[in-house]
Amino acid sequence: MRTNMNLLFYLKKRATYKDGPITIYLRFTVDGRRAETSTGKSCDPKRWNAQAGRVAGTKEDNRVLNAYLDKLQSKAQELHQVMTLANETVTAETVKNRFIGKGFQSRTLVTIFADHNAKMKTLIGKEFEQSTLRRYETCLMHVKDFMQLNYNISDIPVTKINFAFLIDFEYYLRSVRNCGNNSAIKYIKNLGKIVRICLSNGWLAIDPYLNYKPKQNTVHREVLTKEELIRIREKKFSMDRVSTVRDMFIFSCYTGLAYVDVCKLKRSELVKGTDDNLWIYTSRKKTNTLSRIPVLPAALSIIKTYENHPQCIMKDTLLPMMSNQKMNAYLKEIADLCDIRKLLTFHIARHTFATTITLNNGVPIESVSKMMGHTSIKTTQIYAKVLDHKIGLDMQKILEKVE
Repeated sequence: MRTNMNLLFYLKKRATYKDGPITIYLRFTVDGRRAETSTGKSCDPKRWNAQAGRVAGTKEDNRVLNAYLDKLQSKAQELHQVMTLANETVTAETVKNRFIGKGFQSRTLVTIFADHNAKMKTLIGKEFEQSTLRRYETCLMHVKDFMQLNYNISDIPVTKINFAFLIDFEYYLRSVRNCGNNSAIKYIKNLGKIVRICLSNGWLAIDPYLNYKPKQNTVHREVLTKEELIRIREKKFSMDRVSTVRDMFIFSCYTGLAYVDVCKLKRSELVKGTDDNLWIYTSRKKTNTLSRIPVLPAALSIIKTYENHPQCIMKDTLLPMMSNQKMNAYLKEIADLCDIRKLLTFHIARHTFATTITLNNGVPIESVSKMMGHTSIKTTQIYAKVLDHKIGLDMQKILEKVE
């Protein structure tokens, strides 16, 4: 139910008052009924402008006091709006009690979201990566900006998060923030985790995501063909640094390891398997799942090339990696020198392993999934795609049988 509220700052004189500063009070008036509370500040009556409800004059201390009163007024107005949106009982007394922190405090979205992010921050390096925290912090920023723009509030009770809230937030992400379809849905999913926390704690009765069915667009994942891979492997570079980046990239193409996993790869993780061949036994940093990868000759050759590299000896790592940003910059240069018209990044190596090296050579998807450390074959299916030449070979076999 909508209610009207008026606010007034005034000086409240005691019966025993003689002279000196007087305490400034804030009066709440809702539908003709009043409630008041002290602001904790005082002012000399000679400096007080009763009509404006502020201190007169432009001195620094006057400006500071007026700014403080402005802040209290904004807080009171926002509380009134939040209580109205939450269908709470709004009277002069209830608004005043919420204003001074007395009585029931409803759970609010930003408070819970910020608490989630603070806890996540303490678990960086243990359960979460810095990039994951950044995504949730960005999502919280978008949520706050959305509420300010749409509702003119900085927070909202979790009980007000409904299907309409999600639809409006998604529209905001697409229109105001100019997010693509998949980016918008990722932020909606981040918010979904906070909603699940509220549902699990009983702070929210109905799941607003119940009828919300977003659909992500299929992303075209670039991979290298066998010919392009050979071209990069056999190319001679004048700069050692460029050659090193090429070798790290090729190593990932033949192992399927992501950048962070190659960086942390220890010499002790190169072991002899039950087949007497060398294997890499490691765990993925992203999912903490085990990856067991047979070392192909191309990868073994690179390992031997750098086994006495100073950086590898000092850090006890298998390969001398540099920052991902630098490597991607060099990979763009390598692509140009090898006449490859694709945006080459280090992660393309992982896609290439899934497709060109394994699936298109008849390796079952279950084995590829295990080597890549995926928790679900569905994830492997996203990486994997059948190249044209593999389709041609398969159809040729059928043609031979038919003939």
